[in-house]
Amino acid sequence: MKSFKNLMKKYDVIIIGTGPAGEGASMRLAKEGKTVAVVEDFPEVGGACTHKGTIPSKALRHLSQRLSDNEMAAISYPELVKKADFIIEEQVKLRKSFYIRNDVDVIHGWASFVDEHTIEVTSPPGIKELFQADFFVIATGTRPYHPDYIDFSHPRILDYNTILDYQGNPKTITIYGAGVIGCEYATILRRMSIKVNLINTTDKLLSFLDDEIIDALSYHLRECGVTVRHNELLDRVEANDEGVELYFKSNKVIKSDVLIYTLGRVGNTDNMGIEKINLEKDDRQLLKVNEFYQTNLKHIYAIGDVVGPPGLASASYDQGRFVAYHIVHGVSDQKLLLNMPTGIYTIPEISCVGKTERELTEEKIPYEIGHSFFKHLARSQITGNTTGVLKILFHRDTLEILGVHCFGPEAAEIIHIGQAIMSQKGEANSLRYFVNTTFNYPTMAEAYRVAALNGLNRVDLH
Repeated sequence: MKSFKNLMKKYDVIIIGTGPAGEGASMRLAKEGKTVAVVEDFPEVGGACTHKGTIPSKALRHLSQRLSDNEMAAISYPELVKKADFIIEEQVKLRKSFYIRNDVDVIHGWASFVDEHTIEVTSPPGIKELFQADFFVIATGTRPYHPDYIDFSHPRILDYNTILDYQGNPKTITIYGAGVIGCEYATILRRMSIKVNLINTTDKLLSFLDDEIIDALSYHLRECGVTVRHNELLDRVEANDEGVELYFKSNKVIKSDVLIYTLGRVGNTDNMGIEKINLEKDDRQLLKVNEFYQTNLKHIYAIGDVVGPPGLASASYDQGRFVAYHIVHGVSDQKLLLNMPTGIYTIPEISCVGKTERELTEEKIPYEIGHSFFKHLARSQITGNTTGVLKILFHRDTLEILGVHCFGPEAAEIIHIGQAIMSQKGEANSLRYFVNTTFNYPTMAEAYRVAALNGLNRVDLH
């Protein structure tokens, strides 16, 4: 029997969601002296990032890489997933301590707007409580898109939120959707000796990347045994106790033990009373916001994946901090960096910042390239991880760094050196920085000096 508490508690700000966006906002608001509560539907804080997405998938990636490098004895898929649970538990402990230390109330349950300043939170036992606030921040993220013609209740049909719940030990997996998540899981699962079909609905993998990096990724996917098929569209899916059959509009049929559907995301905004208070959202259920992340109701903000791109945990955290400043001070000139790095945790990793060759060509900017191939670096030779390249794009005349693209081990770490230089003004952002700076030897960071010298040789400058 459901009960209802009449005592209503009021806060300065209530944040719905405790992923990176919600955490960033709540921590800064608390440090600014505001009374803050967060509402989380998961049993523990951290949101989908900690429990379903970024942290578990990257933990699984690391474990699968160790498995393929023979650092671990052969184990089943469920056993490998269970090992990743430890990392999730440690992250939850850490994140929970942030809220305790900063006196932020954590309310577990499902939040729904009653009016513009009141929400009703329904906890798992069915208890309903009302809470009021002067400001709200919606940071509920997104979830996998589920087309109607696919039965996601079938145990052999998964999405990127349920893949870690699968208890079987599949020999073959088909991934439909070759975006970032699809490519990441393709390399992770292949390292577990699972046969992988990666189905791409377009003619090119990750088309937002530099073409040379796309080519490298495509080559290494095929080299490790992933079967990639381009320009394929699903017609129907049939699943039974034996496996899953995918029927394509091209008349192809692909059979596998499991289907992982990774195509598309929709905002977590339904059943939240959004319509009741007339918040504006698009056809993907993403909330519409202005440059300060305010919805059409100015005291209600929305941040993170629920407002759309870039869809990065790091960017979501920054958005949370920016919104907190705007709530407290009423103004904010803080914006996400123009040159924001992208990290893709395939095996090997991909990371990039700035312009691609394709973009520079379209914009008719005179540029040149500097390459450093990892196979020539002493650190790579020592570790045995010789696959990879660092690519610097720079202006031919001014030597300004225009873009940095990396494919290989530790790419997501290496990219931040380039990002730091690109954030400098004027002559401080120059290819010469990498030539005139002493890098530790042997290190992967030395790739910048090698690539810079290679680039200078192309323009006959020394």
